[in-house]
Order: sequence, then structure tokens, then C-alpha cells
Amino acid sequence: MPAPSVEQFLEAVKLTVLANKRWVPPTGKGSLYIRPQLIGSGAILGVAPAPQYTFIVFVCPVGHYFKDGLSPISLLTEEEYHRAAPSGTGDIKTIGNYASVVSAQRRAKEKGHSDVLYLDPIHNKFVEEVSSCNIFMVKDNVISTPLLTGTILPGITRKSVTGIAQNLGFQVEERNITIDELLGADEVFCTGTAVVLSPVSSITYRERKVEYGKSQEAGVVSQQLYAAFTAIQKGLVEDSTGWTLELN
Repeated sequence: MPAPSVEQFLEAVKLTVLANKRWVPPTGKGSLYIRPQLIGSGAILGVAPAPQYTFIVFVCPVGHYFKDGLSPISLLTEEEYHRAAPSGTGDIKTIGNYASVVSAQRRAKEKGHSDVLYLDPIHNKFVEEVSSCNIFMVKDNVISTPLLTGTILPGITRKSVTGIAQNLGFQVEERNITIDELLGADEVFCTGTAVVLSPVSSITYRERKVEYGKSQEAGVVSQQLYAAFTAIQKGLVEDSTGWTLELN
């Protein structure tokens, strides 16, 4: 797929947002979600690259990704199915990565959980990610997130939160994290474009449920990161990162 240039991408986003500015929710009531897409649109029926592609951007006013808003979420560890296979497309934002999580996600929600936590497809013990977001853990004030090994999406919010954490003085590690380590963490939280930063209240693994947030100090790191990240998004602080763009 030929990628659009940065200039084409930004211009398309600008035009789409300005054309739909009346749909931007009031501050604190939601956001205007922006979804860029690149799809094969050329005339072909066989299994081969399309001769032509179409780049589109659409927007939609949305509330919080999880039904309980910013309330901590509950995760169910999945062992029967895996989100992505080695040497596949797990590190690419393609629709195929999302189609494969629907069944496991539905079963988790039927059991009262918010989403699914996936393990690695080889050893079935290393933490990978949630259906639509990356995962972090905090232990002894050190923030860790799974190493990018080709089956994990290198999320933009993941990268942004990592940078913010380092600027705030936190030690951040990218490494293999076992499910047992995650269950012993002080805090766990998820990041993504839609979820922004969501703290995790519990993880269930093989009928064992571990809860986070019981102590007074629990959630302090994730709250601090969320406040710093959203302050940049909302224009409440000076954006020294160059992430934001004001539209008139």
C-alpha cells in the first residue's frame, strides 16, 4: 500500500474536522474521534495487491470507550486464542487484527469483564496486549510495558505515554513481562487512541482474580500520566512535544 505523505494526511484531517466542527462534543463530554483509512479500491477479485487505493478520513463524536467511562476496567486473560501470530501482521494496524478478537471479547463481556488480555502465542505466558490497546504495569515506581516483538501494535498513545512518563522522571522499561509479574504489579493500565489511558481494576487468570487499587496509593501513577496526557490534548498546558495542531 502506498502511504500518503505527511502533508496529504494532515490536510485530509484538517478538512474533515473543519467540515464537522459542529459535531465536536463540549469539553468533558467526549471527543471527535478521527479515523483515517487506506483501503484497496481497484478492480480486482483475486488474491493480489489492489491496482488502486483510496485514502479517506471520517470522524464521529464519541464518549468514553468503555461503558463505565474512566472507571477502572476488568480484564479476562485469554489462553485458548491469540491475537496475532509470529511473523504475521500483529504489529500493523490492519482490520484483520481486530476481526480475530471479536469472539474472545464477546465471551469476556458475557462474564462481566470489560475486555480480554492476550498472552504470547509461543509460550502462552508473556503478556502481549488487550483487544484494542497496549498494556503497562507499575512496580516499585518503575513502569514496564511489553517489548515489541512483532505481534504487538506499536501504539501511538503507548509511545506518547512512555515519553510523558520519562519526562516526569519515571524509569520506563520495554521488556518481556510474564502474566505472574503482571498479577503482582502495584498498578496496571491500558493506553490507546480510543481508551486514552484506562486503569485496570482486576485481572482474572485461570479462575484467579487479582484486584488492584485497594491501597490509598494505588492508581497514583496512572492518574498522574492521564492528567499530563489529557492536559496536552485539551490545550491546558504548553505543548512542547509538537503533537497538537490548532484549527481555525
